[in-house]
Amino acid sequence: MQKLIISFFLMLSLGASATIKLPAVIASNMVLQQRSQAALWGTAAANARVTVTTSWNKKLYTVKAGADGAWKVKVQTPAAGGPYDITISDGKPLTLHNILIGEVWFCSGQSNMEMPVKGFKNQTILHAADILMDADNSQIRLFNVPKKISRVPLSDCNTTWQVSDAASAADFSAVGYQFAQMLQQKLKVPVGIIEATWGGTVIEAWMHAQALQPFTNEIKIPAVTDTLKLSPNDPTNLYNGMVSPVMGYTINGALWYQGESNRGRAAQYRQLMSAMVKSWRTAWDCGEWGFYYVQIAPFVYKGDKGETFLLREAQLKALDDIPNSGMAVSMDVGDETNIHPADKTIIAKRLLYNALAKTYGYKNIPYATPVYKNMKVATDTVQLFFNNAPNGLTTFSFNKPLSDFEVAGADKVYHPATAWITGYGIAVKSEEVKTPVAVRYAYKDWLVGTLFSNEGLPVSSFRTDEW
Repeated sequence: MQKLIISFFLMLSLGASATIKLPAVIASNMVLQQRSQAALWGTAAANARVTVTTSWNKKLYTVKAGADGAWKVKVQTPAAGGPYDITISDGKPLTLHNILIGEVWFCSGQSNMEMPVKGFKNQTILHAADILMDADNSQIRLFNVPKKISRVPLSDCNTTWQVSDAASAADFSAVGYQFAQMLQQKLKVPVGIIEATWGGTVIEAWMHAQALQPFTNEIKIPAVTDTLKLSPNDPTNLYNGMVSPVMGYTINGALWYQGESNRGRAAQYRQLMSAMVKSWRTAWDCGEWGFYYVQIAPFVYKGDKGETFLLREAQLKALDDIPNSGMAVSMDVGDETNIHPADKTIIAKRLLYNALAKTYGYKNIPYATPVYKNMKVATDTVQLFFNNAPNGLTTFSFNKPLSDFEVAGADKVYHPATAWITGYGIAVKSEEVKTPVAVRYAYKDWLVGTLFSNEGLPVSSFRTDEW
């Protein structure tokens, strides 16, 4: 009898505890997007009345859980500040502490985005010691989604928000962390950044099944029941396992560094990236946030046909397809012997230039790489004109001659050419082509770019033909 009574009161005790359960991304130490309707969600008992109280304004929100226990509410956030508390209750309160209000970003992609501040084994990150020396900053919070493969969208992951210090920063994306670090220094507000990365993966692995429907003749989506040979490169697997658990958490933008694994399917990649961004923005349900991505660096991949410049071209053209997007060009900071260039600082800066200019409205910050506009032929010389170069063009060292220009005639055969900077743009000429009809620049797997805006932003490889 005594055992029955003990068991009865134990059950009462368990039943009296809060049935509120929250996903890992909604927790103490998080950063919520300032001046937004920030989404909070979780589960409770079926049909339970759930209240949410925010300490910054003492406002009480009430929502009824569904028959499955799921609930979601959006809370009004103020200008940046904190720390604050949020109390969520279904009769017994659950309080989240040390919450900051500021700027929230998501970063994703393959190994060049994954590469942590501490570097990979025997592969270094430039300035790593300096980055970690300055990593003690309670105004930066990090959320690193663990690697996870799934055939179905997951609602949670096993990790926590970390306050930035040398230990947490060391294992975080070097590109993502430095972006957050520099953004926090510039805006003087808290910054939260969420990382979901996996090296060597294709873009379709990061896409929702619905976004891949237009591509099903080319890309086969695995059946939910096909669990025998799970791979991170299976379509939808990383969206399901790593993006879905944080999908809907209110952000102000996303950073993307991927493409190396899709280099053999350039034309398709352009369409896939546009479809991915559209799908993500719809599912995130917090506006048409900025999408800023890195153009892959020059590199010679063993066994390739030598056409990775076409992937760079696809990324360049995607700027026209994706609203509110920007691209960081890395033509000058590749590594001939390493697919993982060490200088992630300049990449983070070039992403930041885009964010400051396009997301935060800073004026007079150069962010857009010069882009080929049109050409004119004057006898045997081609005149090239550019957008995004109001102050002209320059070479890498301000003295170094331009290289990697080629000219073709009507026979469509390209020949090495001499190029020089002019008042209008670039002049190009080849002694082998008396009547030029097309020009291309940097159409090689490996090279170091020599053409820049006057402010130091490298020009992407480009061509004037559509052959």
